Amino acid sequence: MSEKINHNCGLCVTHTLRDTYSFIESLQHRGREATGIAAIKEGRIDIIKWKGEVSKFDINDLGKIFPSSEYHTFMGHVRYATKGKKRDILQDAHPHVIGGKIEDRGDHIIIADCEMAIVHNGQVDNKYFSIVDKNLLKTGCDSEALLHFLKQRGEHQTLREIPGAYTLAFADKKRKEIIVLRDRTGIRPGVLGLKDEKYCVASEDISFRENKVIFIEDLNPGSVYYLYPGGNYQSKKIIAQNKAHCFFEYNYLAHLDSILDGISVRRVRESLGEMLAEEFNPKNIDLVTFLPRCPEVAARSYAKKRGIPFKEIYYKQRGERSFQGSTKDEREKSIDENLYLRPCINETAARDFLKGKGIILIDDSIIRGNNSRRAIDLINEIDTKKAYFVSYTPRIGIVGKDKIPRGCMFGVDMPPNDEFIARGRNLEDISNEMGISVNYLSLESMLRAYEKLGMKRENLCTYCIGGKHPFE
Repeated sequence: MSEKINHNCGLCVTHTLRDTYSFIESLQHRGREATGIAAIKEGRIDIIKWKGEVSKFDINDLGKIFPSSEYHTFMGHVRYATKGKKRDILQDAHPHVIGGKIEDRGDHIIIADCEMAIVHNGQVDNKYFSIVDKNLLKTGCDSEALLHFLKQRGEHQTLREIPGAYTLAFADKKRKEIIVLRDRTGIRPGVLGLKDEKYCVASEDISFRENKVIFIEDLNPGSVYYLYPGGNYQSKKIIAQNKAHCFFEYNYLAHLDSILDGISVRRVRESLGEMLAEEFNPKNIDLVTFLPRCPEVAARSYAKKRGIPFKEIYYKQRGERSFQGSTKDEREKSIDENLYLRPCINETAARDFLKGKGIILIDDSIIRGNNSRRAIDLINEIDTKKAYFVSYTPRIGIVGKDKIPRGCMFGVDMPPNDEFIARGRNLEDISNEMGISVNYLSLESMLRAYEKLGMKRENLCTYCIGGKHPFE
C-alpha cells in the first residue's frame, strides 16, 4: 500500500444519473485519467468505471446500464491519481468498493451489488490505517483503506481520528443515506446545493452554476452530512475546525469561476497579478503574456497594474492540463504537442512582432520545470531584447527552515520526493536550468493577496512552499 504515484480529483452526489454526469463534466478540470459512477438504491450499490474523460462514455448508454428511475442517488468521480499504480488506473479509479461482483469489459469495469463504496478527493497518510487489515486491500489507494476504516470506525470516529486530507462521500447498502465528510482542515473543497428540491454535493460550485443548482453552503470542515433518498439532508459538527485551505486550489487547480470557501478564484488570481506587479517591475518591458491557460487572469491584472500592453502569443490545440499527465513523459508530450506560437500578432508575423521586444511571461507555478520548457524554447528561438519567466506562486518543493523537504501529501501531484526545480537552487541556478531569467512572487506578497480578499493567512496550508504542516 506504500507505492505512490503522481493528481487531484472531483466528486459529486446527486439524485439522477444525468445530473451526476453533468456535474463531473463540469469538474473535468480536476481529473481526466478515469471516471466512475456509483448507482445506489435500497439494499444495493452498483458501480461503473471507465478510462479517460467523462465524455468517453455516452450518457444515453449509461442510462441503459443504470436507469435513473431504478436508483435514488448517484455518486460521481473524476480522477487525477496521487495513490495507487499508474498501470492499473482503471482498477484504482473511484468509486472504491468493498464486495461486489466484478465484470471487466476492457476499457470499463462494472461492479454489481457492492457492500460499500466511496468517492474521495484528497490524500490520507498510511499511518492512520494501522487498524485496517492489509490483506483486505486489493489496490494501493488510500481511498480503499479509508473505506475499510470507515466500516470499522464509522464516520464520527473517522473525523476525530484522521485529521485530513479528505472530502468524501460513501454509501453502505445497509444504510439508506449517503454520508459526506469534510475533514477539520477543509484542505480540499466541497459544496452543498439544491437541485429540483433535492440536496446535492460537489467539489466546486462551478458544477452548480453550470447546471442550475442553488448554492447552499460550503461544506463545514469537521462535519458530517447525511443525504437521504427523498432529497433531504442533515448535518452534524463532529470536531472543531482547524482550517488549512489549499492555496494551490485557488492558484491553479480550481475552475476560474469557482468560489471556494467564500473566496473567488478569479479575484485571487487578479490579486496575485497585482502583487506581482508591485514586487517585480523590470524596465524596458514591451508586453506581458502568459503560458495558457490558467495564468491569463493574473497576467492581464499584472499588465493593467503596470500599464504595459497584454498580448496572447501562444495557443493550445486542446484544453487538457499537462500537469495531470500520469507520468513525466505524458506531461512533456502533452505540452510539446499542444503549445504553439501564434502565427501572427496584430497582423504581423509573430516572430517579427516579438523580435527586439522585452517580454514578461507569467505562469501559475513552476514545479518540475518540464512543462515550461516548450514555451521558453519558443521564446528563445526569437531574438528578443529580454525575456523573463515569472511565477505568481512562490517556490514549491523547497527544504523548509526545519530542514524537512517540502511537497504535498494532501492530494496534489507534488510528493516531497519529487524532482522540484527549486530544491537546492537559488534564482540564478534556476534561471540557468530553465534557460531564461526566472522570478517568483514572494510568500509574503502571496499571503497579502489572500488577506485583501478576506482569507486569513493562518487559514491557508502553505506546507509545499515552506509553511507548517497543516495537522502535525
